[in-house]
Amino acid sequence: MVNIPKSPLGQLLPRRAAATVEAALADTRVVLVNGARQCGKSTLAAQLADKYNGVMRSLDAPAWRESATADPNQFLLSNQMLVIDEVQRVPDLLLSIKHEVDSNPRPGAFLLTGSARLMGLREVSDALPGRMETIELWPLSQGEIDQTGQRSFIDVLFSHGTQLHFTSVDTRHSYIERLVRGGFPEAVARADRRRTVFHNSYVADLVNRDVMQVAQIERSVQLRQLIRLIAARSGQLLVPAHLSKETGLPVTTIRRYLVLLEEVFLIKRIPAWSRNLTQRAITTEKVAFVDSGIAASQLGYNTDGLTKQSNPLGGLLEGFVAMELARQLSWCETPAVLYHYRTKDQTEVDLILEDSRGRVVAIDVKASSTPRAEDFRGIAHLESRLGNDFIAGIVLYTGTDTVPFGARRRAMPISAIWNDLTT
Repeated sequence: MVNIPKSPLGQLLPRRAAATVEAALADTRVVLVNGARQCGKSTLAAQLADKYNGVMRSLDAPAWRESATADPNQFLLSNQMLVIDEVQRVPDLLLSIKHEVDSNPRPGAFLLTGSARLMGLREVSDALPGRMETIELWPLSQGEIDQTGQRSFIDVLFSHGTQLHFTSVDTRHSYIERLVRGGFPEAVARADRRRTVFHNSYVADLVNRDVMQVAQIERSVQLRQLIRLIAARSGQLLVPAHLSKETGLPVTTIRRYLVLLEEVFLIKRIPAWSRNLTQRAITTEKVAFVDSGIAASQLGYNTDGLTKQSNPLGGLLEGFVAMELARQLSWCETPAVLYHYRTKDQTEVDLILEDSRGRVVAIDVKASSTPRAEDFRGIAHLESRLGNDFIAGIVLYTGTDTVPFGARRRAMPISAIWNDLTT
């Protein structure tokens, strides 16, 4: 019997990634669930260990960590599926796991969890190529919190285009509440003021604990400043030279810290999309915080603060939407990649989804509750150039109705992402 951690929410919410993990365990020797700290990896791993009669060992526990370091072969001995929680604590253990699964190549032998991207750890010389499948687990999505949207918004868009209908009960204020709340179970369970305490402590612990494990940080004060500056750029272009000027850190250091913050799942960089439609497309990345609540707290915003019209809701809202889509990409059936698009003359589309067949869905995010024809300018630019590869252009906004703006263009409520749509 495995001890399944209790949820701060008072109930264990089903995770959409669970089915993906189970499918991987059926035919892959080692499965790694990678993601941010406190997003629910340990709980999901414990549930699967209990379901499959496995054995669970956490490397956060000093005794197991010492055992894994002192005698990895003995630590790995098990006739059952072995679940190793926080495996990045002893990265050299992966070499012993490689030897074990090469000797006995049975599927589902090891289920690992990690709070840092193992390929980014300098100590890891061989991360089980061809033997391991990695599945990312993000903080709770809005659909998981509400227990809605059993079919992915992304899947429905690629299969039905704009032949979709949805009416929302969410308002601009409720979207702000969702954004500030974020998706960490501990934060979702708290009231507004106590939630801010959690978010700020989370970032402090992340810097002092996981970041220090992945790399030697010489300037932790400047790193904290950098995190706040990145939060202020949610949904915007990420230009290391600009961050260098504001922090006084060399551009090379800025680039190293950005990689590091992505490795510990604090931020996600969104690459620029181009299909040589124009030589004027830029290649600069955008950035989003993995959790919108942390981004808001780093800027000192609570629900009341962001409700004021003068505050920068747009970028935070775009980052919130980007990460809701990123969460779905980890479990939806459509093999798609998330990008953004911008040209040098400022024609842009906030988010691009491109599937393995080269089909494109273009998405813009607006904080307004009234969509306008001019909101589709960037989408129309892509539609005219992509032809049949253009599936749909969607403006996600804070209003309530689905409104047509052309055969392949729709304005839709943001909450369509996490609800079941009619076709």
